[in-house]
Amino acid sequence: MNTPAAPPVDPSSSGSGVVERLGFARDQVVQEFGYDSDVDDDFRYAVEDHCGTEIEDDDYTGGADAALLWWREGDGDLGDALVDMVGVLDEGGFVVLLTPKVTGDEVDPSDIDEAAVTAGLHTAGTFNAATDWRAHKLVAPKTHVRR
Repeated sequence: MNTPAAPPVDPSSSGSGVVERLGFARDQVVQEFGYDSDVDDDFRYAVEDHCGTEIEDDDYTGGADAALLWWREGDGDLGDALVDMVGVLDEGGFVVLLTPKVTGDEVDPSDIDEAAVTAGLHTAGTFNAATDWRAHKLVAPKTHVRR
């Protein structure tokens, strides 16, 4: 089987600087899904510091400007999860899909692309979020209004 290569990663964008490059901004509401003991706390703290607010957990019921989704191979149907993420976002919001870099736990790039299309999203960049995690920014296509 021909497995596609991982999307190109901006090598200069790891650490706390990646938070700004992903599009996080002051006073944004960020909701997190897929939290477990293996997540990168430094990345999470960088998001909180940059936004000036604590990350909301998956029980939060308000609208969010961004959703963090920690996703590992074997977590289920990524397409369904991304559709759920779109449902919590306010207009103009985005999803940051975090996937492991570790061989065996990594998520196939073609699975990410297919799931994003299913949810009406597309990849707007892939970054080194942390030593063990890759961040994929997923956004809704821009729509142009004809006059």
